Amino acid sequence: MATWSNLGTQDANSPLMEQLIFFHDHTLMILIMITILVGYMMSSLFTNKLINRYLLEGQMIELVWTILPAITLIFIALPSLRILYLMDEINNPLVTIKSIGHQWYWSYEYSDFSNIEFDSYMKPTNDLEMSDFRLLDVDNRIVLPMNTQIRILVTAADVLHSWTIPNLGIKIDGTPGRLNQGSFSINRPGLMFGQCSEICGANHSFMPIVIESVNMNQFTNWLKNN
Repeated sequence: MATWSNLGTQDANSPLMEQLIFFHDHTLMILIMITILVGYMMSSLFTNKLINRYLLEGQMIELVWTILPAITLIFIALPSLRILYLMDEINNPLVTIKSIGHQWYWSYEYSDFSNIEFDSYMKPTNDLEMSDFRLLDVDNRIVLPMNTQIRILVTAADVLHSWTIPNLGIKIDGTPGRLNQGSFSINRPGLMFGQCSEICGANHSFMPIVIESVNMNQFTNWLKNN
């Protein structure tokens, strides 16, 4: 089982990603029901011998198969719009960090604290330890407190980049000359991995992102030591 679990992405670690997973399951159940209904109707056409050479119209059935898909789309659209607005909401962030994409590494600035900024490069294969992940670990991780509203400002210094952490449900484009923002909260401590999701050049696949989630006491100690 451990081998199979490594083939998937990390578990959701933010309320936003949990909502996205619930919405995925909700939509998938609707699609499964539609597929079963259409499959049954198609198979029945091949097996029955019901014919009516004088059938010219069926206003009732046409009314039903027009209204039912409209109602189905409403059941999909309403939760989708709700999550879309939640993703853009900024709720009184306690910590703000700025991420700047370069060819091909990330640099970070903790805007609320003076003199805390660093570059984050991918660890070369020769420098990896037994617990590190090839092509995913970095030399300087982003340290953030859990159960805290965090705002991330993303931009780029040269070309388009995209700051993405899948299990936080966050993906923000880094555009030169623009400052995009997002908000997230981390549910539990641990390491979260991501990568640049924009094709930004030859070494696009070699600029990973690693967030280390800690409690508030460990975060304040980290701030004092930097």
